[in-house]
Amino acid sequence: MFQSFDDLSDPSCGAPHAALLRAELSRRGLDGFLVPRADAHQGEYVPPHDCRLQWLTGFTGSAGVAAVLDDAAAIFVDGRYTIQVREQVDMEVFPAQHLINEPVSEWLAARLKPGQKLGIDAMLHTVREVRRLKEICEEAGAELVCLDDNPVDSVWSDRPEPPIGQVSVYPVELAGKAAQDKIEEIQAAISDKKADACVLTQPDSIAWLFNIRGSDVNHTPLPLSFATVPAEGKPSLYIDGRKLSNSVRDVLVDLTDLAEPGDFKAGLQAFGEAGAKVMIDPALAGIGIADAITDAGGSLVEAQDPVLLPKAVKNETELKGARVAHIRDAAAYVRFLCWFDEEAPKGELDEISVAQKLEEFRLETGKLKDISFDTISGAGPNGAICHYRVSRASNLKISMGKPFLIDSGAQYEDGTTDITRTLAVGEVSAEMKKHFTLVLKGHIAISTAKFPQGTSGAQLDTLARIDLWKAGLDFDHGTGHGVGAYLGVHEGPQRLAKTGTTPLKPGMILSNEPGYYPAGEYGIRLENLEIVTEAREIPGGDRPVLGFETITLVPMDLRLVDVSLLTTAERDWLNSYHEKVREEIGPLVGAKERIWLEHATKAI
Repeated sequence: MFQSFDDLSDPSCGAPHAALLRAELSRRGLDGFLVPRADAHQGEYVPPHDCRLQWLTGFTGSAGVAAVLDDAAAIFVDGRYTIQVREQVDMEVFPAQHLINEPVSEWLAARLKPGQKLGIDAMLHTVREVRRLKEICEEAGAELVCLDDNPVDSVWSDRPEPPIGQVSVYPVELAGKAAQDKIEEIQAAISDKKADACVLTQPDSIAWLFNIRGSDVNHTPLPLSFATVPAEGKPSLYIDGRKLSNSVRDVLVDLTDLAEPGDFKAGLQAFGEAGAKVMIDPALAGIGIADAITDAGGSLVEAQDPVLLPKAVKNETELKGARVAHIRDAAAYVRFLCWFDEEAPKGELDEISVAQKLEEFRLETGKLKDISFDTISGAGPNGAICHYRVSRASNLKISMGKPFLIDSGAQYEDGTTDITRTLAVGEVSAEMKKHFTLVLKGHIAISTAKFPQGTSGAQLDTLARIDLWKAGLDFDHGTGHGVGAYLGVHEGPQRLAKTGTTPLKPGMILSNEPGYYPAGEYGIRLENLEIVTEAREIPGGDRPVLGFETITLVPMDLRLVDVSLLTTAERDWLNSYHEKVREEIGPLVGAKERIWLEHATKAI
């Protein structure tokens, strides 16, 4: 199995580890330090070697930061983790704050004193972050100290070793474009910005550019590495040579100069000494990268990572692979749903056994490389924790009379999937049906949206919320995220969210996942993946519009639908969607599952 259900919490976190860190800070003459949930690549998935926030506080979520001063401390998380953080972290030591509504900048501004020194690891904080931190320190009469090493590492006695997962070549038959062609495309983008070179810090950008995949972090085939791409000539790839077999090395040496990660800073300094203009993404590159270039005499060209958009806009080969992967995944999922409906009423299932069974069905496809994230398997109150991670300590039985939420995904070589379904177990209340249907209405609104070119995800996000808002309800996460092509299940820059400012383009893949989570009771979320379609004329319209193609083909649970709350158009969409599911997935499953599917997709 790909998922471990071990309890990741550490009873020694909190006060003991905070005391160790404060002693180390005192030894270094520092009055405070920030510990983000980040590594030097600013990625969502961090290897155990870099899980400093978890070591310090016990928090295992994918976003957060702790601030430690000599007389105060706090942990900051976003809305997905407001419940989880209180379950995992000692609130006496690290009181929880909302990362957006009560940001660390305001907390520091209220507590820093003149003459104090606040330390940060220069590789773990971006150029953009550091500018704001410097302003805060200057206003308080304090000093921001950028460190070349991390004080946490000095006191973390059993810190894991860095990963050395093996790298593989991703065939052009799946990538749809040769690596050399991609490099030339990015070099043209660098030249357009009047830069001499670009620094790439994101492992998924590097994987896409060189048509490689890795195995350094759980559930995402990333090779942790850095790269520099000159406007002309060969790029340089800074990667631990132990990750490269001879055959992979033979492919890469034709594309790039290979070097060890320990040589990365020297490579940056060489650009500076040559007086080069180096392109960096200020939202992704650590301040240590920028300083290495400018301190050696170079200058910076600040711009978005030039790989992000080409990677996000999938080519026809990648889109074909995604569609095939989703059909394969849907067949496994329908088998799972049929099994769940048969077993759940018996009262023996729990969150772990359900997650394991779903993974088994995907393994039986013979194509599964990994799950794309730890399955969120939430019964009752655990379903209300948006990014809940089931462990043997938290594992609940699937209880009758409440919705069960399961959010999961798969990594296949031809595509990455991500799907959430909320399932009825026994009779559910009218209120539960109402909440489910309001979420469904938002989901349908996104799926059927038509929008002009240049429209951003932020402009569409409201569509998913408007019916919830009318009922005085909302959800505290984005409506959708980008999804990679056998890469990260969360991919930027495209988003359906209040902060999603990137215009949507044909070929992008995004999730569509509104939800509602009454705390301590249950959770509801419905998630399909959507491809942004090419602009089309609408009869009577005066401009072409984009739309979405739904590629997830798994039934919605009709037992949770209050049909009286649906418009005729919404009911027609649901019936049409279920008809497509029945026609495309029915032939791929067994006789028992086909009978179940006929019932699950009946017209309403």
